[in-house]
Amino acid sequence: MFATRFAPSPTGYLHRGHAYSALTAFEAARAAGGRFVLRIEDIDATRCRPEFEAAIHEDLAWLGLDWETPVRRQSEHTDDYLAALARLEADGLLYRCFRTRREMAEAMASAPHGPMEVFRGGPLAPDEEARRLAAGEAFAWRLSLDAASRRLGGFAGLDFLDEGEGRVAAQPELGGDVVLARKDVGVAYHLAVTVDDALQGITHVIRGRDLFEATHVQRLLQALLGLPTPAYRHHPLLVGPDGRRFAKRDKAETLRSLREQGMTAADLRKELGFG
Repeated sequence: MFATRFAPSPTGYLHRGHAYSALTAFEAARAAGGRFVLRIEDIDATRCRPEFEAAIHEDLAWLGLDWETPVRRQSEHTDDYLAALARLEADGLLYRCFRTRREMAEAMASAPHGPMEVFRGGPLAPDEEARRLAAGEAFAWRLSLDAASRRLGGFAGLDFLDEGEGRVAAQPELGGDVVLARKDVGVAYHLAVTVDDALQGITHVIRGRDLFEATHVQRLLQALLGLPTPAYRHHPLLVGPDGRRFAKRDKAETLRSLREQGMTAADLRKELGFG
């Protein structure tokens, strides 16, 4: 059965861009007679707030959406992600990286005229790693592209279906050796969503174009963990009058604010093309 999802993080209130993405997925599921799943991606306890999670439910209900229950909250399923992480570690696909957030920020600042080169590394010498662990230094688990390539015999046969572009050759090297877990935020986005999509039977991932490149990494994780690959549909991003996409960090006007100003759900749906 066709199944798709809307998976917001409760780090702020929803805005028009979220509404557009949620409605796009919801209407696709309804047209296919399939499932619409709401998932709360709250693994980052340093930024997620209960009031934002409650507002997500309120805003989506106001828009006229309904979804399966119970709603999966990532913070309640850490064991699923740690099991996947342990499997990757046992297969020799991970290594400990001791670079601090400050060091990574400084590396980004050192490339002011263009994108920073993606990180590629490898495990430290055993004695050096043991010394750092004994000293209590924090580390992140990174996925080794070199080890993954050896495991799969290269990435040449790795692809996915994007309904807007057809078959796309996966290029996991675009993300480098991505971080899959860190002490302060637990497991990372790529691992959690890959595991969740498989466990929830998601057949179609419908999300914004800004997440297109994330698909390359997630496709690699699916191959390494033996998980199914859904079809993908990356819709255009909704932009405001200034041409900039709506974003929490830019304090985009929230759905709560629109509601308080007297806008109805029908008005917003019509504005977004779902009238």
